[in-house]
Amino acid sequence: MNLLAGRSVVVTGGAQGIGRAIAEKAIEHGARVVLGDLDLDAARACAEELGGPGRAVAVRCDVTRADEVEALVARCVDEYGGIDVMVNNAGITRDATMRKMTLDAFREVLDVHLTGTWLGTRFASLVMREQGRGAIVNISSISGKVGNIGQTNYSAAKAGIVGLTKAAAKEVAHAGVRVNAVQPGLIRTAMTEAMRQDVWDAKLAEIPMGRAGEPHEVADVVVFLASDMASYLTGVTIEITGGRYM
Repeated sequence: MNLLAGRSVVVTGGAQGIGRAIAEKAIEHGARVVLGDLDLDAARACAEELGGPGRAVAVRCDVTRADEVEALVARCVDEYGGIDVMVNNAGITRDATMRKMTLDAFREVLDVHLTGTWLGTRFASLVMREQGRGAIVNISSISGKVGNIGQTNYSAAKAGIVGLTKAAAKEVAHAGVRVNAVQPGLIRTAMTEAMRQDVWDAKLAEIPMGRAGEPHEVADVVVFLASDMASYLTGVTIEITGGRYM
């Protein structure tokens, strides 16, 4: 199936992990991709591996800077003639309990996740409104639903993305633009595999399906939300958790 045939897709944080998986899956479904990432070398290497010019291009982007996010969207328009899909995926962690967390660490995580998602949604939707079509998918986390010890910053930011998604969806629905979110749970990435074994095992025990998810399983849902198969879905949040925290 080519659910995104001929469409142009921007993925922030697209050089690795879930972002890269989303870019790969979008290309599999016929899309052309712009990878925005703070690490330009990694983004360029990823773009080459995904097919290079005509299929994937790389742009350095700090999602906390309005001018860089605007330029990222503009590059997609210049390169491919428009922007059909925006995936706001870029994120960081600065875990610590509230007692030890610095104000800078709290603000930095909110800035990357929440401000970054707002900027991506804002600039993509400005173009999409003029086109009369478009789909935005924001990457939240199950941590935004249940909260995690040591992640008051991350959980707050990911919960905020859900509210942002719903408000934005109401603003732009009349213009043919859909805005949805996903909340991944325990997904097997380099970051999660670096956990201590006892922490990993404890999280795994909470999952009814008895296994961690894979990045491509998140990417499949993102592609679905970006495609015409989700044409009557907007403002929704889909949990990708294997049943964890039902």
